[in-house]
Amino acid sequence: MIRVKDLYLRYTREFYALYNISMDIKAGESVALVGEDESGKTSLLRIFAKLEKITKGEVFIKDIPIEKLNYKTDISAGYVPASPVFLEKKSVYDNFKYVLKNWGFSDKEIENKINSVIIEYSLEKIKDTKIKDLTLDEKYVLSLIRLTFRDLELLMVDNIFDKISEATKEVVLNLIKSLQTKKTTLIVATTNEEIAKQLCKRNLYFKYGSLVDKIDEK
Repeated sequence: MIRVKDLYLRYTREFYALYNISMDIKAGESVALVGEDESGKTSLLRIFAKLEKITKGEVFIKDIPIEKLNYKTDISAGYVPASPVFLEKKSVYDNFKYVLKNWGFSDKEIENKINSVIIEYSLEKIKDTKIKDLTLDEKYVLSLIRLTFRDLELLMVDNIFDKISEATKEVVLNLIKSLQTKKTTLIVATTNEEIAKQLCKRNLYFKYGSLVDKIDEK
């Protein structure tokens, strides 16, 4: 699914966010990128999501060079960033509608899909609420619910777990698990090894932008 070879990401002449990263992630595998804040895990996810351009090295997703990958046609993928992305002045319903329309669903399909998730996830009370009036916890939950509209080949979740309440954490964990099928490759960035253990079968440890065997205990 993903192959990374001799990857470097440099923000300034002196500072490398990622340094000499090589890895392979198989299709259907669940992998946690574990490390402290600014250890490089988010930068790697952003490269996979095509939000950062690599300085040096190679990244392939489904054997397609990352620079040539088209997320609309080549792979069904979902990305949950640390800062939720919505049309802030639009309602929950309108945000769902916008995404589904962008994915090419018909008006009838859009209405059916939105009504289904409203019922399934008990969103009746907030479906007409503008995103800007919701809490950060609610936005993270909606980011994941929005991804249930499609079967995902690749699901990437940034380190959102440190920012949410314990109650919401359980909801988020369950949503991530529900989005996984046998064909879904899951990559999760986290500072917490317990989160990694609950979601993933393999950990990759990051420190100062490099892969390490293990993170030193404090």
